[in-house]
Amino acid sequence: MRNILLYFVVKYEGDWKNIYQAINSKERVNMEEVERVVEGIEDKCITILDANYPCSLKNISCPPFAIFYRGNHELLNDKRLMVAVIGSRDHSDYGEKMTNKLVKELVEKEVIIISGLARGIDAIAHTTCLEHGGKTIAILGSGIDVCYPKSNKELYDDILKNEGLIISEYPSGINPKKDNFPLRNRLIAAFSNGILVVEAKIRSGTMITVNKALEIGKDIFCVPERASEESGCNKLIKSGAKLTENVQDILEEFTYQLNFK
Repeated sequence: MRNILLYFVVKYEGDWKNIYQAINSKERVNMEEVERVVEGIEDKCITILDANYPCSLKNISCPPFAIFYRGNHELLNDKRLMVAVIGSRDHSDYGEKMTNKLVKELVEKEVIIISGLARGIDAIAHTTCLEHGGKTIAILGSGIDVCYPKSNKELYDDILKNEGLIISEYPSGINPKKDNFPLRNRLIAAFSNGILVVEAKIRSGTMITVNKALEIGKDIFCVPERASEESGCNKLIKSGAKLTENVQDILEEFTYQLNFK
């Protein structure tokens, strides 16, 4: 059954709805073709049938049938605190400064940083984490071997060189599609204990991630911005997200869970 599941994942390019329909309709398969396709998978993967499938993914909407990964797979079930750092692709100097500050402070407390390898705040979060010797997880909206944007290929490689982890529910060779990224965001929300938002428009991919996180009961932390009708962070703070100026604003919400330095 595991091989058939992987066959559908490859055949339908990681598309959850098509994979589900194939399973639900008991789509017929040629076992020789199944074996050929499975043997051709070069990247490591974990399926929803495996004992080591991450617990954090089991209770979300549309849990991925398989996740492909490169790098330090032990981070998948690491017991340390994991904080997703997300925000605007077109950030300000203030946004960059606050991301650098907060990620540095989180790394000093051995917090694992999660983000989506996008340009802007995502890339700054990954880079700052690595610069300070931390561990980071990048979750892609493309095939596990496809770095998007291409300008972050050096960062992609640096994550792997520094014992980080890259994850995707899409097999090798799958180019990024617009619809993949909102789906990717549910995984960022699932793996993290909390979401730190640094600069976000009210209508943005960042807010999709926040909504996914709220659906599964995750804490939201927001860096305040200047008064603006377009400030997603300020709107979230008004709605109950925690105004965040320093690392203690985040860590005090998790003191019951982990021992920090």
